[in-house]
Amino acid sequence: MRALVTERLVLRPWRPDDLDAARAWHADPLVMRYLGGVLDGAGSDATVRRWTAELQERGYGMLALCPTGTARPVGAVGLGHPGFTSRFTPCVEIGWRLDRSAWGHGYATEAARAVLRDGFDRLGLAEIVAFTVEQNAPSRRVMARLGMRHDVGGDFLRRFTPTGPELPSVLWRIRVGDRGQEESGDACASDRL
Repeated sequence: MRALVTERLVLRPWRPDDLDAARAWHADPLVMRYLGGVLDGAGSDATVRRWTAELQERGYGMLALCPTGTARPVGAVGLGHPGFTSRFTPCVEIGWRLDRSAWGHGYATEAARAVLRDGFDRLGLAEIVAFTVEQNAPSRRVMARLGMRHDVGGDFLRRFTPTGPELPSVLWRIRVGDRGQEESGDACASDRL
């Protein structure tokens, strides 16, 4: 998998020295509040190893997000397959998680645009979905800025663990023909992820 480069960001495959950065944001309760809760060091390392294996196997997956000129990742953005069964699976999803230091800069939107472009142009995907728990307004704003549409009929209940609570979750979609309908990048910085 080659790196994706935007005006301010490099999205690249994971390196062994990225584990510390990922451990930091995976241990942050605010970063992980809509992602099933914090991960300990072993859980974080296992997640990055899984992302690395998926990149190698499929040629796409979650990438390390680095601001241009820095080597340390401040998040992960990429494509994947949901680890659960629902009426909209199987599918390809886009996702992101960013360290708190990277919030408010528009990085999630900028990186996700590059990932969507790669998914449609290089991989030839017809549709990409995104989902999050209903309360996650920042991610829903990113989905809207990407030109995704809320599929109200696709909303569902999600459990992060077998015994965890069912959380109302929203489903958003974008099809290859929807491209170019993204909202302008003029949202105020405090509104950006």
